[in-house]
Amino acid sequence: QVQITESGGGLVQPGGSLRLSCAVSGNIFRTYAMGWFRQAPGKQRGLVAYISPGGSSTNYAEPVKGRFTISRDNVKNTVYLQMNSLKPEDTAVYYCNGAASRLAGDYWGQGTQVTVSS
Repeated sequence: QVQITESGGGLVQPGGSLRLSCAVSGNIFRTYAMGWFRQAPGKQRGLVAYISPGGSSTNYAEPVKGRFTISRDNVKNTVYLQMNSLKPEDTAVYYCNGAASRLAGDYWGQGTQVTVSS
């Protein structure tokens, strides 16, 4: 049974940095392209960063290009999101999941809250 656990969020001032982590239980992690998604209040959840199963290919949504970096460790079954130069508009709950297809149907982890405010 897949379990997704996101962590690392918090309150940070504009221009600051955070590193999010997402641990995935089970044996399927290394076969999936993974993504970080975010959902701001009143908005739909959307993909902000993508990484291929082996980690050699990444892609980013335009608003975060040049500021966010996604990486993964297939031994630790963990995907990371390094977020630099944070802006108030980055405030959202951040989730990880399979990027092209979800890891386990409609299941999502609890997410981690990121708040960028002075």
